[in-house]
Amino acid sequence: MDISEDKKADVVILALSGKLDATTAKTLEDRIIGVINSGTLRLVVDLAQLEYVSSSGLRVFLLAAKRLQSTDGKIVLCSLKGHIRQVFDLAGFSSILSIYGSRDEAIKSL
Repeated sequence: MDISEDKKADVVILALSGKLDATTAKTLEDRIIGVINSGTLRLVVDLAQLEYVSSSGLRVFLLAAKRLQSTDGKIVLCSLKGHIRQVFDLAGFSSILSIYGSRDEAIKSL
């Protein structure tokens, strides 16, 4: 999995590509925690290039949401492919996390 980082005003955007599974989840967790610990309160995770997500990957998003919630911050997701969206829907994460169709919509929501 690759993670690229961008910033627009005070919003940090992490774009993921490849597979988010038990092997790569720790890498993403460390990156997100680092971003949050640096003072970021508004985080967009762009999943347009994500091919696979496991329960280990889902756990990272939940952890980030809880961490940000405690500091009045927020994480939103965007650009999920159909099969990735299905995983979020089946796991009940679509009702926990805000998911948008595009990066621009996600940024505007914050």
